[in-house]
Amino acid sequence: MEIKKILMIRLKRIGDIVMTTPALSAFRERYPQAHISYLVEEPYKDLVEGNSDLDEIIAVPSHAKIRDFLRILHRIRKTRYDVVLDFHGGPKAFLFTLLAKTQLRIGHKIRYKHIFYDVKIERKTKDKPIHSVENHFKLVKALDVKADQIPRFKLPPANKIEILKIEEFINKNKLRNTKIIAFHIGAGNEFRKWDLMRLKRITDLLSQIPGTSIVLVGGVADRILETQILKKSSLPLFSLVGQLNLRELQEFISRSSLFIGPDSGPMHIAAATETPIVACFGPALSVTFRPWKASSIIIEKDYPCRPCSQKKCIYGDFRCFQDITPDEIYQAGRFLLSG
Repeated sequence: MEIKKILMIRLKRIGDIVMTTPALSAFRERYPQAHISYLVEEPYKDLVEGNSDLDEIIAVPSHAKIRDFLRILHRIRKTRYDVVLDFHGGPKAFLFTLLAKTQLRIGHKIRYKHIFYDVKIERKTKDKPIHSVENHFKLVKALDVKADQIPRFKLPPANKIEILKIEEFINKNKLRNTKIIAFHIGAGNEFRKWDLMRLKRITDLLSQIPGTSIVLVGGVADRILETQILKKSSLPLFSLVGQLNLRELQEFISRSSLFIGPDSGPMHIAAATETPIVACFGPALSVTFRPWKASSIIIEKDYPCRPCSQKKCIYGDFRCFQDITPDEIYQAGRFLLSG
């Protein structure tokens, strides 16, 4: 079929949206004249707005009311896309896909929902788990997209004002001639979050590497933890916690010599840069979510309960993540910084 207009849907979250970008790039190469729209929730639009592979961003309020849903649905139905591709299958994404006026609906084979899709793609494989990027790519392959090598992540660049903000921070704190370690202190849930004492121990060890400066990064929700770390530490730590949008975070990581963090959205943003990564995995398997095509060292523990749903820890202490030692992180960071 001729594809003139396609709507791709991935509403959230950071890492999941980033992992769709190789599929976008491959689709754009195959259909250079197509009009590609991307439906995303408002807090995450910085990850796709300005991406040269996209023609239009449709932003949904994260807590959309019925009138918001109907307004956006009217816009989608009015456009009459040739294809609607649902990268996720969550409730809102499914409803937009189901109710759109389109010739073709493509999505993963998800219980109860896939019967409404025209093309259903298996998310799992019988032999072994595959990376989420490859799962996303299977959806565009249904549209005759071929690639010998799935591309790397592609995120929109920071604008001039955002770049200036990062440069001013680096200059103000005299970081230009040091090796910056961007240390992500937060995570999406308690299964992948270090406690205060572990965080302090990690920064204590990293500070022993000559010529380095440690800069804490994280979201607004990590500000209490940031305050506790800075109060507890006697080291000259720097912080950008809660101060950066997603494009600025990518810009700062790209100017760093090392990124350290848990399996999280910022880790995937780091994978869009050339900065090496120490990635720590707990309940999720690295084979499925590791930094895509990035220079990285993965640290994870082999527990039979992995992967889990991250709803309840059968041990009660999140040991798959907490058993990663600060010394392991330090040794991995030192190795990557040595080149």
